[in-house]
Amino acid sequence: MSVTSLEQLEKRLRLTKEELSWKEGPLSVPLCITEHYLGLINPNDPADPLRRQVVPTCHENMSDDSESPDPLEEVCHSQGERLIHRYRSRVAFLATDICPMYCRHCFRRRFTGNMMGPASENDIQNVASYLRDNPYISEMLLTGGDPLTLSDAELDHMIGIFRKASPHLIIRICTRYPVSQPERITEALVAMFKRHSSAPFYLMTQFNHPRELTPESIRAVSLFVDAGIPAMNQSVLLKGVNDDADTLEELCNGLLFNRIKPYYLFQGDMVSGTSYFRVSLKKGMEIEQELRRRLSGLAMPVYTADLPDGGGKVPLCGSYIVKSPDKEKGSWLFRTPDGETRVITDPQS
Repeated sequence: MSVTSLEQLEKRLRLTKEELSWKEGPLSVPLCITEHYLGLINPNDPADPLRRQVVPTCHENMSDDSESPDPLEEVCHSQGERLIHRYRSRVAFLATDICPMYCRHCFRRRFTGNMMGPASENDIQNVASYLRDNPYISEMLLTGGDPLTLSDAELDHMIGIFRKASPHLIIRICTRYPVSQPERITEALVAMFKRHSSAPFYLMTQFNHPRELTPESIRAVSLFVDAGIPAMNQSVLLKGVNDDADTLEELCNGLLFNRIKPYYLFQGDMVSGTSYFRVSLKKGMEIEQELRRRLSGLAMPVYTADLPDGGGKVPLCGSYIVKSPDKEKGSWLFRTPDGETRVITDPQS
């Protein structure tokens, strides 16, 4: 059973004034915390980084002029209600708006948790037609909400239709189930995906803190990896959760050890009601530079912002070019991760 109200939550945690002042409204997502995740929270620590991710506060009901319900302009780039086509070669399909657990930093709160449920058969068929009509689309993000809230049979049916329309479509399975409710990941679920192997699947997870890497979560991801489905992680840089190099170093190395590639470290989007989570860009870039000193290339995620007004993703790393040549050919001066300088000279012919 999941906790879905402050009254239930108060029996498990001693809630703060800010938490008790929360009211579900247009800027927020529903309250729902799985038993697995609730069991990871220290009930005696109001600043617990896991608690901060899932227990709502009154700050969620506040917004400023820089924020928007849809800063990435997904609606403007949508084909119908469920398909987002913002980049030429890839699309995102919102399979459902339901999640097993609602993260307070959710960037798609304009859609998530509205209890519309899974996509209809008509939605699925329309997307299949769109894939057939646009064969240059090579990747699909199966997302939402969390697509694994659908049953194995529903997923099997949906993916079969997409595979028939576009056999070479790479599908990213975007889910937080390994973090929130790892028992959902079963051998039967993974075997279902493997039956549709005309093109690769990739598992896209969101681990934000090293304490989320539990034995149960690692086992869940391992079922995918052992079946030949690579796992990649997309963390969000969150104030009071992971906004320090020590925490992220431990997380990234832990992910890599457990065969999960740290892929992105996202700057918080400019979504209404999430300003209290956002880390300053200056601090974020300082953390990025420190991580680059500490981590191997395999363990290093790309610190990235999804720009407002549908601007797309850009890396947020400090430039290592100190000085470029005035002419087409010449010597370039670079700063090393340790703060020293080195020269690369262009060939003369």
